[in-house]
Amino acid sequence: MKKGIHPYYRPVEVVMTDGTVFVTRSCAKRDRLVLEIDSKSHPFFTGKQILVDTTGRVERFQRRLQKTEQLRQQKQVALQQQETPSHSGEQS
Repeated sequence: MKKGIHPYYRPVEVVMTDGTVFVTRSCAKRDRLVLEIDSKSHPFFTGKQILVDTTGRVERFQRRLQKTEQLRQQKQVALQQQETPSHSGEQS
């Protein structure tokens, strides 16, 4: 077996959302993992729908959606302006 290619597999302390602590083995770099979601708080297991937004993903998506809508409206206005003929007083 090659040496130095396998990660270090060691005991790690895991803290669940309710404060329960257990020790398992992992390749995690930290000695302690604090969970934001676990089987006691995950909507799949609890049947309750909750919004989990720890990094602002929803707000970032909403901003992108608004920007897309603004661009779509600007493009639509530009197309309407191109379609309407501009009369400069000349008649044929």
